[in-house]
Amino acid sequence: MVAFAEQRRQLVEHQIKRRGVSDPAVLAAVESVPREAFLPPELAEFAYLDRALPIEKGQTISQPYIVALMTEALQLKPRDHVLEVGTGSGYAAAILGKVAHEVYTIERHAELADLAARRLREQGFDNVYVLHGDGTLGWPEHAPYDAIVVAAGGPEVPRALLDQLAIGGRLVIPVGEEKTLQSLVRVTRTGADEYHREELCDVRFVPLVGAGGWEEEEETEAEQIVAARRPASSPAVVEALVRETAEPLREIEGVELGPLTERIGDSRLVLIGEATHGTSEFYRMRAEITKQLITRRGFQFVAIEADWPDAARIDQYVRRLEPANCHRWESFSRFPTWMWRNREVLEFVEWLREYNRSIDDPHKRVAFYGLDLYSVFTSIRAVLDYLDRVDPEAARIARLRYGCLTPWEGDPALYGRLAVGGRYRVCEDEAVATLRDLLKERLEYAQYDGARFLDAVQNARLIANAERYYRVMYYGSNESWNHRDQHMFDTLELLLGFHGARSKAVIWEHNSHLGDAAATEMGVGGQTNVGHLCRQRFGKAAYLIGQGTDHGTVAAAANWDEPVESMSVRPGYPGSYENLFHDSGVEAFLLHLREPRKADIRAEMAASRLERAIGVVYRPQTELASHYFHALLSHQFDEFIWFDHTKAVSPISIDEARRFAPEHPYSLLR
Repeated sequence: MVAFAEQRRQLVEHQIKRRGVSDPAVLAAVESVPREAFLPPELAEFAYLDRALPIEKGQTISQPYIVALMTEALQLKPRDHVLEVGTGSGYAAAILGKVAHEVYTIERHAELADLAARRLREQGFDNVYVLHGDGTLGWPEHAPYDAIVVAAGGPEVPRALLDQLAIGGRLVIPVGEEKTLQSLVRVTRTGADEYHREELCDVRFVPLVGAGGWEEEEETEAEQIVAARRPASSPAVVEALVRETAEPLREIEGVELGPLTERIGDSRLVLIGEATHGTSEFYRMRAEITKQLITRRGFQFVAIEADWPDAARIDQYVRRLEPANCHRWESFSRFPTWMWRNREVLEFVEWLREYNRSIDDPHKRVAFYGLDLYSVFTSIRAVLDYLDRVDPEAARIARLRYGCLTPWEGDPALYGRLAVGGRYRVCEDEAVATLRDLLKERLEYAQYDGARFLDAVQNARLIANAERYYRVMYYGSNESWNHRDQHMFDTLELLLGFHGARSKAVIWEHNSHLGDAAATEMGVGGQTNVGHLCRQRFGKAAYLIGQGTDHGTVAAAANWDEPVESMSVRPGYPGSYENLFHDSGVEAFLLHLREPRKADIRAEMAASRLERAIGVVYRPQTELASHYFHALLSHQFDEFIWFDHTKAVSPISIDEARRFAPEHPYSLLR
């Protein structure tokens, strides 16, 4: 219990107060209410992650920051009577019960209403009353209410709720014409038929279903997948099945991958993930698969989870192109530098440059692109370089527009925080205007050089999307995550269009981006990702490959923006996929999941188990809470590659990079 209490304190200090919630009563409530008591027992260790988590009936418990934000927006007083629509787990009702005098909460799922009522009673909340019913109709017997909060997004504010609001009362609700994106609105009743409406921020909530909201709809894809999952057989049975069906891997370099490439077949996209951003085997295996897809299947470009301008330097190097921009800047200098500046990637880059040597037309050589959106200021300089060459007057206007963002080059996240808090103007219009002008002049500009126009347009798109990303990151993890992955998917589609209708691509990103989010607890909680978007758009023409490990070492940092270390990876947690594969006794293997020769393996891999994800920060002391999530592996991936023992990638130091030739992408300046 002491550990949970400290986690609550850390949550309040680092995730809620720092993002602008300041009401002492709300902060005290979040710090005192045990969120783990409102979760299924198997998810208790994840209680103080600042994110939505799955609960019963395919629903979610809201992100703590959003609960605190909405509670503060109600402007509660100690004697207030509050109505909540959408009880869910009961957690938000408990927070309200700590701040207000009485809380009446309505839940449309009977099972959830009963569970929430029991949990609230067990926690001693005798001032919170739960009703099973249609929340859009309110609870008129106890009206009027000093405050009403709705934990689901409706097409409009339900009339019944407005009628049950007291004069001077506040109603907070997500409202939007789309079911997946809303504005958080506060309505204050100022008279018998008079209301004042304020829009607070953009949010994403599940649809508000009922007479005053959306009609009942079918379950989401993620909910259907979770509902259809099967119970796991005994570990011994599954381990034996893995041993029987897995294809052992003896080595990585030069490995024969004929069966895998046959399974990939005519797929247009092959997405190759990794369970960490710092494991040598993952990078090397991914490179071997990519080489064989290029040489055997004619894949035309590689797209990675990296910034567009940095990857453009690799592209220029491997295709022997002239630099697309002339300004001097450090490549791959943003944390985490080792993620793409390491010996494993270097070996693939040199192979690709040599492979391209035999192709005379540089535009037909295999290309290398970045999909991510963090390089806003490098991209600004690239756009200005391009416009200086093709349209100096447009460059002058763009400089004025981008001046809104340039004061924040050292800390773009600070821009987002100040813009959201109203302490600095939002630069969205300026960022979008330059992109719009580029697209308007595309026929004239493209005649200079289609590839350079593509580079300029993508940099302008990145600036516009990054500006929004740094603002929405303060609205909640789902919004910022979805915005980033949508940008990466849109960039991928742009590249496929540029290379032609028959083009084929290999994508390198983390498992969490490339495995289908609908098969994970993140998908149930409202997150999408590149893998899910690819499956929606391309169906079976997208082939999703994950990679995992049990133990060894990994290149990672202890905290964000700290130096890279070679850190020991703990053995897989009991009951996890990592633990299961380790206990199978097979050191390294490929496991086909889409259409395996034994259907039982796909069925067994559809049982919900923990799966590990290590990014650029690794916290082994809190590994279960920090790095595990629930997933259904055979729905998440078409293929899974396993290495029981792995070692860290070998970063290339600044001193080593300085020794490369000036035209090399790892040279610091050009």
